[in-house]
Amino acid sequence: MHHAGAGRFFEDYAPGQVIRHAVPRTLGAGERALYHALYPARGALHSADSFAQGCGLPASPLDDLLVFHTVFGKTVPDISLNAVANLGYAEGRWLRPVWPGDTLRAESEVIGAKENSNGRTGVVWVRTRGLDQHGASVLDYVRWVMVRKRDPDSPAPEPVIPDLAEAVAPEALVIPPGLDFTGYDFELAGAPHRWGDYEVGAVIDHVDGVTIEEAEHMMATRLWQNTARVHFDATHREDGKRLIYGGHVISMARALSFNGLENAQLIVALNGGAHANPCFAGDTIKAWSQVLDRADTPAPGVGALRLRLVAGAGEHVEAGALRAEDGRYLPHVLLDLDIWVLMPQ
Repeated sequence: MHHAGAGRFFEDYAPGQVIRHAVPRTLGAGERALYHALYPARGALHSADSFAQGCGLPASPLDDLLVFHTVFGKTVPDISLNAVANLGYAEGRWLRPVWPGDTLRAESEVIGAKENSNGRTGVVWVRTRGLDQHGASVLDYVRWVMVRKRDPDSPAPEPVIPDLAEAVAPEALVIPPGLDFTGYDFELAGAPHRWGDYEVGAVIDHVDGVTIEEAEHMMATRLWQNTARVHFDATHREDGKRLIYGGHVISMARALSFNGLENAQLIVALNGGAHANPCFAGDTIKAWSQVLDRADTPAPGVGALRLRLVAGAGEHVEAGALRAEDGRYLPHVLLDLDIWVLMPQ
């Protein structure tokens, strides 16, 4: 019997292989409305054409993470259908704004593979590009996943482990053409905090919590056309639970970070990230950020801030608390993300 949609296993990946992912997607105002219905996103630049035009852009671009999730979702059937875990991200950059009406597709190049010592799984590294209808890259990132082997007795390939940057260098950040924060309206944005107000090392507690509902994360995962079974099929795990898609936690944390980072208008890089512990419906997510670095940009009035964005579940989420004494993530920590954002100086 042929199993339709069985997906790829570890043996099916080889460094140098390029996979063009199926089903391009045209994004419009509907996706924006759904995104803002799913997450309490209030960033002015992604909410209003008039505000974006006051910042030198032709209109309000679609949310950075909406673009990320759409591109990521395209890769799931080919990259992570048989994944045990999505292990990390690196070298992610948003390369140009995506506007309503643009069509996105994705392709991935396998850049590394290494069998695990148990012989049952292996790690695969891919560099994924999101492309618009003109073939221009809008997003580029590396992720690595642990994937099951089809046959535990198949021989281990020669290990290839890519050398990845610890963070995107500030001079490699791509600023949207025309972006200008010299006439930025702080009142309409919702807070007076400027780039210079954030000191390296400062920890910001984002205060509010959001309890995750089964229906909302299912809708989100379908919205990005993400087909990973662990998110949909309650019989797929022994505990009978559906795992919350990690991107849902990322977007929730980013939206919650509006309290205290109201003027962090654009995410321009994903330096690294870990989904530290699984998240389930009923969990209440809270978030905090730490300022890791600051940099100037060539764009007028625009500064870059490097942030650690952390999401945790439950009432014990304490701003600044990340790891236990043994170096492992605290059990309630769900997400540890390292990003560059742009804000007015």
